[in-house]
Amino acid sequence: MKRLVPVPVMSLFLFASWLMLNQTVALSHILLGFILAIILPLITLSVQSHRARIRHPHKIIVLFFVVLKDIVTSNIAVAKIVLGKTERAAHSGFMWIPLQLKDPYGLAVLACVITSTPGTVWVEYDLANSRLMIHVLDLQDETVWRDTIKQRYESLLLEIFQS
Repeated sequence: MKRLVPVPVMSLFLFASWLMLNQTVALSHILLGFILAIILPLITLSVQSHRARIRHPHKIIVLFFVVLKDIVTSNIAVAKIVLGKTERAAHSGFMWIPLQLKDPYGLAVLACVITSTPGTVWVEYDLANSRLMIHVLDLQDETVWRDTIKQRYESLLLEIFQS
């Protein structure tokens, strides 16, 4: 069974996504969704360099709530800036952050977290020097941003993927 469905969660997600995107449960769409849910994971399995190894799954829940809080807080801060509720000089800018995180899955999660948080965008990752460039809408103190990303996100991702 593992050879036919190597990644059952991905297959289930693809099948459900297919039905939701087509907004039907017609037999033809169920069959096509089932075929896609079996074939696509088999095809993508051959291009994966390695599978993610989650060392501490309970830390994912901690990371989820940390990111959720930061997204809500950032939404409020960005709304105040955009709506002109707070005085703001032009402080947007780019900055580099050195990273210890090397796992490609951990880096992908970090990219999603940073880009999902309003006011920040993942710009570039320098593989040779293991450092990340981000753009920050309200960059007043680089040390605060560096510490936030390293202590709030990277430390948890290191525990999840590399410990």
